[in-house]
Amino acid sequence: MKSEYTDIPLVKNEEKKRFEIEIDGHFAFIDYRMMGKDVALVHTETDAELSGKGAAGAVVEKTLQYLDENNITLHPYCPYVFAYIKRHPEWKRIVSPKFKGYNDL
Repeated sequence: MKSEYTDIPLVKNEEKKRFEIEIDGHFAFIDYRMMGKDVALVHTETDAELSGKGAAGAVVEKTLQYLDENNITLHPYCPYVFAYIKRHPEWKRIVSPKFKGYNDL
């Protein structure tokens, strides 16, 4: 994760059902759905002003840290999150073995 985002807090926006970070008035976020005690991450997006600046990776990393710290099991339906976990296999430990793509991580 780019160090410039280290001090930016992750917000769990329950009203919008997304995890988000705000950078200079712009957002990077991941839409989520609760599945019982598990969470499905379904879509990652950044405002155009943050494109190519590492904000998407930063919000994914912060979200995975939050899930890990809160013992929440993950279903990474979002292709970006799935690819991130493939590149950082240490995060597979929080993915539910019931997730249909689990063996592809």
